[in-house]
Amino acid sequence: MNIVELGPEVSLERNLEQSTEKERETVEAIVAKIREKGDDGLREWTELYDGVRLDSFFVTSEEMEGAYRDFSEKSLKALRRAIANIRSFHEKQVKQSWITTEENGTMLGQKITPLDRAGVYVPGGKAAYPSTIMMNVIPAQTAGVEDIIMTSPPDADGNLAPGVLVTAAELGVTRILKAGGAQAVAALAYGTETVPRVDKITGPGNIFVALAKRAVFGQVDIDMIAGPSEIVVLADDTASPELAAADLISQAEHDEMSSAVLVTTSRSVAERTKCEVDKQLETLPKQDIAGSSLDNHGAIYLADSMEQAVEAVNQLAGEHLELLVDDPHALLGKIRHAGAIFLGPYSSEPVGDYMAGPNHVLPTNGTARFSSPLSVDDFTKKSSIISYSRTALEEHAGDIAEIARLEGLEGHARAVEKRTKGGSP
Repeated sequence: MNIVELGPEVSLERNLEQSTEKERETVEAIVAKIREKGDDGLREWTELYDGVRLDSFFVTSEEMEGAYRDFSEKSLKALRRAIANIRSFHEKQVKQSWITTEENGTMLGQKITPLDRAGVYVPGGKAAYPSTIMMNVIPAQTAGVEDIIMTSPPDADGNLAPGVLVTAAELGVTRILKAGGAQAVAALAYGTETVPRVDKITGPGNIFVALAKRAVFGQVDIDMIAGPSEIVVLADDTASPELAAADLISQAEHDEMSSAVLVTTSRSVAERTKCEVDKQLETLPKQDIAGSSLDNHGAIYLADSMEQAVEAVNQLAGEHLELLVDDPHALLGKIRHAGAIFLGPYSSEPVGDYMAGPNHVLPTNGTARFSSPLSVDDFTKKSSIISYSRTALEEHAGDIAEIARLEGLEGHARAVEKRTKGGSP
């Protein structure tokens, strides 16, 4: 990681690699085959990409029960505690339908309805991500979605990790599809003989999953096109270089494309953090991944003032932002763009990943400028309610007709006037 002094000539834009034409063509071919061949296409692509031919796509009840035998009581207790915290937080997001009335008989309102069915993509294969399941399933359930289908790529033996199955079982998710990649996304979006079509697909994945979600958007809704994970640490001279380095590494170990950035007003903190990163990497199991991420997408920016540092942080619009400063609460109001904000030395980013309660599905690649974390709202839709009495319509009919004719829509004007000029509803 290099130390760079902030100034007008310093660009904070991330230079992310874009998908290749070959990857886009591959995804288009996969989606087309799933639409055309349904289950047969899904079986073919799963055998090709995951190396396993499945007789049954869905996890059985015996597999779910067996997962508990290979799962420790300590892990189960941790999961249950996290589930309770995440559910409690998301229950506070629930919005109610509402209606207002006026003396002239006007009734206006908004009806909030949960989606019928949601699909949750969970990365799999060699890894297991219980937190992904919790963060996607719980807001959907809290919103009132009655049917949730989870999908995750199987290992070479056609199995899913016990942690994935146990987490799903704890949440009451019983339909779990053994499929990954673009083929799973397409199956959820268009449906097959055995996989029902969903209304929305959420959850992270590799470039093929991201491209598939982009391809099916419009047929179904999606949460976002997520990029590699990011962390921005804002530090003053009170920050611990050891903790700052640990938090930078915590994101760098996700992926070679992950971004870990320190913005600080202290040269001493900058230099000591740089040394601490090198030291901590020496014993990290994912040293190669984290090292590559920090070399290619990591940076330490040195600011002249806290005002300049905060402006840089807002320009970066990071997925995760940590405030390792003397008084983080005093700075909170100045932060305009961040997916999640962590205040103080005891609020390390993994706290938000696993236990605190707020959703960890966050906007990446600067999209925190205009988008928000996954929430209960993402699994509902809103319908407007409009009811006019004759008195109310007569009061507004002239203005309605006037605006309609301004737009050249005579039929609109007449539809109103026929109800107010001696006509009857």
